[in-house]
Amino acid sequence: MDDVGRFAVQNDGRPAQMPEGAVPRMVMLALALAFAAPFSSLVAQQNGVQPPQQQTQQNAPATPDSESEPSSTTQQPGAGAQLHTGTSSGLDTDARLQNLLVDHQYLRVQAQLDRLPPDQARFYRGILANRSNQLEQSVQLLEPLVDNVSASGDKASEKLLRMTLAEDYLRLGAWTKAAQAYQALDDRLHASLSSGEQDEIEMPLKMLPLAKDNPPITVDPCEPFRLQVSNDPLGLVDVPVFIDARSHSWMLDPTAPFNLVSRSIARDVGLEISEKSVTIRTLTGRPIQVHSTVIPRFTIGGRLTLHNVTVFVFEDTDYAFPDSGYRVEGVLGYPALAAMGRITVSDNTILVDPAKESDPPADQDRLTTGARFYLDGDQIIVALGRAQISGADSTSQAASGGSRGDSGESDDRMFAIDAGGQQTYLTSRWFDEHAAEFNGKKMEPFSFPGMDSGPRSAYVAEDVPLAVGDKTVDLHYIPVLTQPVGSAARDDVYGVIGIDGLDQLSSYTFDYRTMRFSAKGE
Repeated sequence: MDDVGRFAVQNDGRPAQMPEGAVPRMVMLALALAFAAPFSSLVAQQNGVQPPQQQTQQNAPATPDSESEPSSTTQQPGAGAQLHTGTSSGLDTDARLQNLLVDHQYLRVQAQLDRLPPDQARFYRGILANRSNQLEQSVQLLEPLVDNVSASGDKASEKLLRMTLAEDYLRLGAWTKAAQAYQALDDRLHASLSSGEQDEIEMPLKMLPLAKDNPPITVDPCEPFRLQVSNDPLGLVDVPVFIDARSHSWMLDPTAPFNLVSRSIARDVGLEISEKSVTIRTLTGRPIQVHSTVIPRFTIGGRLTLHNVTVFVFEDTDYAFPDSGYRVEGVLGYPALAAMGRITVSDNTILVDPAKESDPPADQDRLTTGARFYLDGDQIIVALGRAQISGADSTSQAASGGSRGDSGESDDRMFAIDAGGQQTYLTSRWFDEHAAEFNGKKMEPFSFPGMDSGPRSAYVAEDVPLAVGDKTVDLHYIPVLTQPVGSAARDDVYGVIGIDGLDQLSSYTFDYRTMRFSAKGE
């Protein structure tokens, strides 16, 4: 999570208006990505199935800082690239493996586990289980290591372990354990946390104590269904929900770790609101006060019913926008959406294949092809193969890149899916491998989404083929940055795929039961 707010906010506190025509795909992408963090937390508790969060702000138009072309001496592939370690000499094993984790090279970490001492191997297996959303396995592996790692004095390893465990508990809906884990993390390692990491844990650190004694969410079995959504006057996404048979429209925020409801709605439906409250700022970018409550029966889209849904209560004025006459009734975050297992987005509709079906087919139709994806904090990381730029058919392109099983020899390139971003772009890391393709081309103005980093310029790649498993899809007219932006979340991936990129696909599927992503081109 970035440090401004959970959805686009202008300097005067009003939400930024989205470009005309961008909303339908925002609706679908938001729903699709909302399920990434925790979807099987409920299913793991009820089905025994292994379990599998940003914002934008307005920026001034950027102007080119250079019209230069890539130089044969300074801009060739690999020249001036940021360092991505993992195999460098002089690093101890932990430093090397943790650099690989930062670099999202999960298969390379996995390939080295058999050569590690038992406790060290167990540590990294637990981290990898978290990234693959196997939450219960991650907990089982990491819990026994907490005391020894804490006593070792290795602050980097302790931070990695404690942040991973806290995230496991949160996704699983284990409120008490999650509250204790985030408090212990802050008590022991606050000085070691970056400002971004402190922002990332602010909401669970402060809000979980209000909910630590709440019962766990349960979900009723449900047949697959299509979910219809609407757009509110702000251009944001509203989802139809029912609280004890009373209809409401809640704003969808795929990166919110909690559900939220306005005080007036909570009062009208008779919810019991906690006397205690906390003040948070990372939700909207300004301080707001929240209480907690539990909704006994909650239904999404009139089809999927959940019980004992923990929500946090905000004051109506904190989400009221007089200029548009709109007041947010509630915010639907990932805990309420956790029961959705596989979603396919196409033609302004979302097909939901629930994680817990009332009459599941014997063959358990699950996606086993396509590209692997992982969860790293609030990032969704997709492993895409190196499709050829030209001169090869789709079969040979797909064969030229992609994972080679579960070995460490993967040739995948890691891309981030940006749940809240309307801009797809390729990073300097991608440019380092393709600089020669831009010889003779001019750079164009580029306004970087979500960062007040000043004017920038970028090349534009007219055609970008990407191998998604054994298929190749093409994205068109994608900005290409030539220099690192100073944000690890962006510089450590090859590109960020936002709404405008997914809008170029005819359909795409996220299956969080198998952690696979598939796509079809136009």
